[in-house]
Amino acid sequence: MNATDGRHSKPVHLAVYDTLADWETGHATAQLARAGHEIRTVGPSTTPVRSVGGLRVQPDLALDDVRPEDSALLILPGADLWDTGEALAPFARKARAFLDAGVPVAAICGATAGLAREGLLDDRDHTSAVSFYLAATGYAGAGRYIETDAVTDGTLITAGPTEPVAFAREILRLLGVYEGEVLDAWYRLFHDSDAQAYGVLEKAGAL
Repeated sequence: MNATDGRHSKPVHLAVYDTLADWETGHATAQLARAGHEIRTVGPSTTPVRSVGGLRVQPDLALDDVRPEDSALLILPGADLWDTGEALAPFARKARAFLDAGVPVAAICGATAGLAREGLLDDRDHTSAVSFYLAATGYAGAGRYIETDAVTDGTLITAGPTEPVAFAREILRLLGVYEGEVLDAWYRLFHDSDAQAYGVLEKAGAL
């Protein structure tokens, strides 16, 4: 199923901050936008930030102005800053507010360590780059770590830095953009370059 019936009532919020990893969220945000979701960027403030690839991004709004009830999803990309201090800790605290309100959060790469430090992975299944990366945070959730490409536990999605397509797959599934064989075909096309998957997507009007 392709959920492309016009604009959705609530936007998806994409966190942006200095050193954010450009490659980690593009598949997800592109497909969400094509399915009618408004993508709004959220920075520490509305001051422009610069990605690790040198892209200058002007946030649409500041983190303090984002409320879970006004959002369909909060996406947290990785960034060097997750591992070099407390600059991004407010984004992890915002993730707590989202999860407490039952609003989904999707975190990839270094953002998973931020969530671990905030205690949000202690009682949820999750993944990341490698288990010892999260163990270094001192969190209490090591027993819930799963060695796989991406994990969804309730309203929380986690993935490692080499799995942007699997990360997007879980987001598309959670928000109902694609499901079943169409979701599987989308993943096979973009992850495995499976040419046979193209026909499934074309037939479903998902291209």
